[in-house]
Amino acid sequence: MESSNSKTVVFVTGAFVSNSGWDEWKTYFEAKGYKTYAPAWPHKDAPAAELRKRQPNDIALATLTLQEVIDSYADFIKKLPEKPIIIGHSLGGLMTQILINKGLGVAGVAIHSVPPQGVFPYEFSFLKAGWKALGLFTSLKKTYLMSLSDWQYAFTNGMSLEDQKRTYEENTIPESKTVARGGLTSAAKVDFAKPHVPLLLTSGDKDTIIPAHLNFRNFKAYKNSGSVLEYKEFPGRNHFVLGLPTWKEDADYILEWLDRN
Repeated sequence: MESSNSKTVVFVTGAFVSNSGWDEWKTYFEAKGYKTYAPAWPHKDAPAAELRKRQPNDIALATLTLQEVIDSYADFIKKLPEKPIIIGHSLGGLMTQILINKGLGVAGVAIHSVPPQGVFPYEFSFLKAGWKALGLFTSLKKTYLMSLSDWQYAFTNGMSLEDQKRTYEENTIPESKTVARGGLTSAAKVDFAKPHVPLLLTSGDKDTIIPAHLNFRNFKAYKNSGSVLEYKEFPGRNHFVLGLPTWKEDADYILEWLDRN
């Protein structure tokens, strides 16, 4: 089924941030004729400031698992009138790969995706940016909130201090350490040899938490040569790619790619 046959888009949010980060993308895609959705994760359906007030004692969020988040998106998608195009960022990119692997979309776009199980992220910057979220030797009944300094390193490197502080206040929310650990389990498994609908993986050369060469290894892990698969690296993009001044260029590339496939 060609992606152009569907005018429904589901945006899949990554870890540490609010689903409101998709707001401008939703408006832009809707102006192009798409019906868009960006559902919140379970226990995250509130403004970022309100969710931060619950830190660190939001037990419902703290005990959330990656599989439960994936299932919430799968259940949402199955209730739609048509199969959607699935577009995800970061951990949402990983979930996009999984949802496409399950046959739930007509096309998928994984933006700066966390790699599935089997693509080992040995990069130092990935480990430095992400290891605190695992919460080793800390209680799994308490949520994790990324600090401003970690946000500056993992998401907004290269941006002005003013923009780093503003985007931190607008976007960061507490996270489940259990979800972060789920990325190391079978919940993050993708069958790389299985035929799939068109899939685009994008990366940015300034991303520290998901370096471009990690995204490229993710891309190269797919084995089915009969499926449409594309990799695109954008210059100047850090992990805050969805909110950079260049976001419309990325969105336009994705829209053009969807038209081609």
